[in-house]
Amino acid sequence: MAHEHKLEIFKGLVKFKSNTQKIWGVLALLSFITIVEVVLGIIKPESLMGYVFGMKALNWIFIILTIVKAYYITWDFMHMRDETPGLRRAVVWTAIFLILYLVFILLQEGGYVFRVYDNGYIKRDF
Repeated sequence: MAHEHKLEIFKGLVKFKSNTQKIWGVLALLSFITIVEVVLGIIKPESLMGYVFGMKALNWIFIILTIVKAYYITWDFMHMRDETPGLRRAVVWTAIFLILYLVFILLQEGGYVFRVYDNGYIKRDF
């Protein structure tokens, strides 16, 4: 008995006729997101250089697009959509908390290193 995979993305807004079409569709979506990231990284629009929550808006866009790509890679290519809800939650929530923790460390340490170079002395001694 073969297990049928769900053939849609975007919560059912885009539907495919076969697994092959879905693979190509998700690949096209991931490629589009990657192209947007690369173009934004090359152009670095001045309008996105303003600070939002202590970080440039462009950096927030990169983080959000990277999370979207990670979601679709895990959800569709690793078939998490077809797993039991408990396993999905265990994998997804662990990844979400890890990502949030790493972003927190990045912001904390990056700000500290910037202040050390900017002020020329260490403000906190651990």
